[in-house]
Amino acid sequence: MSLDQEFAALHAGPGMLVLPNAWDAGSAAVIEAAGAKAIATSSAAVSWSYGYPDETLPFEKLVVTVAEIARVVRIPVSADIVAGYAADAASIEESVAQILDAGAVGVNIEDGREDAPEILAAKIERARTVAARKGIALWINARTDVYLRKLVPPSQAFEESVRRAALYREAGADSIFVPALTDQDEIARMVPAVKVPLNLLAWDGLPDAATLAKLGVRRLSAGGWLARAAYNRAYNDARAFLADGGVGIFTNPEISVPPLNDLMRR
Repeated sequence: MSLDQEFAALHAGPGMLVLPNAWDAGSAAVIEAAGAKAIATSSAAVSWSYGYPDETLPFEKLVVTVAEIARVVRIPVSADIVAGYAADAASIEESVAQILDAGAVGVNIEDGREDAPEILAAKIERARTVAARKGIALWINARTDVYLRKLVPPSQAFEESVRRAALYREAGADSIFVPALTDQDEIARMVPAVKVPLNLLAWDGLPDAATLAKLGVRRLSAGGWLARAAYNRAYNDARAFLADGGVGIFTNPEISVPPLNDLMRR
């Protein structure tokens, strides 16, 4: 089975696809070793790894990161390309082609603005065309930021998300990502309403994975949370090391990750 077919099959079950998002080749290798079935990048986490705020990372650095992740892991790779690094549909073809050439078989692409649904739908159509030319069954995860960015009043968020999901689905999206949706009743309604696999983001107040799976959610993403935790650990340990120079913070408790050199040998 090819990697694009494998990635599609992961959305069909059994079970829910859980993605602890990576930010570089090393984190991807560790996440694979932990048992992940696929690797997805987080735009924020990749940006931080290069010292950029989210959504300001130069595109060429993202391409390099995806290529390095694809080099080190044996599982499908999906790239978070934010809004496609393109202001319109016509300019997205080159960026999608480069991401596919780097080794990705999936992309996450978002709207993020009140006036963006039709623009994103057109981008999805172009992305699908580019992938078809390359013979890749690209998995397109279309993210709508209605809840995340509070684009409409709360009472309208569900219907607006469903409206956008329909546009993206008709344009060729394979799944719909609704970050910041946490209400269990709305999740239960959203699953059949979007008519393709629903992806949610780990968020305060979100039901646990077992509950989400029972509700029919097919994909759960960590987003930038794993990278935040890693940087927080590094910050706290650095402060402790600066304070007394002791190595106990690094060895007690013993880190359980497999030997890193072994993980990096492909």
